[in-house]
Amino acid sequence: MRTAPTAIAAALLAALTLTACGGSDGGDGGDGGEDGKTGAATPESTKGGACTAAQAGFEIGPSSAAPAAGDEGAVPVTVTNKGDAACTLKGLAGVDLFAGDKSWALKAQEGASQDTEVTLEGGQSMTFTIAYVRGVAGDAEKSAAVDTVKLTLPGDTKVSSFKWPDPEVAVESESTLEATVGPFLPAGD
Repeated sequence: MRTAPTAIAAALLAALTLTACGGSDGGDGGDGGEDGKTGAATPESTKGGACTAAQAGFEIGPSSAAPAAGDEGAVPVTVTNKGDAACTLKGLAGVDLFAGDKSWALKAQEGASQDTEVTLEGGQSMTFTIAYVRGVAGDAEKSAAVDTVKLTLPGDTKVSSFKWPDPEVAVESESTLEATVGPFLPAGD
């Protein structure tokens, strides 16, 4: 059964929020395997500058792949502050999906704000989700055989490139895929 792309994103948002409120110590350290830390809101006086790819590690997945064309899938992305100093993430990550030499910049999930700012302490992780609708395999008009995802942190220009872990993505129009980017949330277990 096909549901709106925002429905799965909203469900994931609720699940991640509940998990994050559980008070665990965050465990997964992204690329380097370091222990992450979760914490309460950080006072304004301890916030650092914008987080950059030079100080952050990324981890893609594990994904919740859409089982069939028209179904929804989700690809979580974990961002870990590898430094000792706190930094901030204001807004949403920039996400572009590529199928060969063609690319699509993803829209924000409904309700996700570019004005939201979160602090990422040293060793702490945050997660955002790429929600998508699976396309029809082999139908170039209705789907894109995505092979690469490129990410940028808000306020940073360095692009980090990764293999897209899931099947094809449905095409909404020539310039738009049926995929969205969610907000940064504290990483749970």
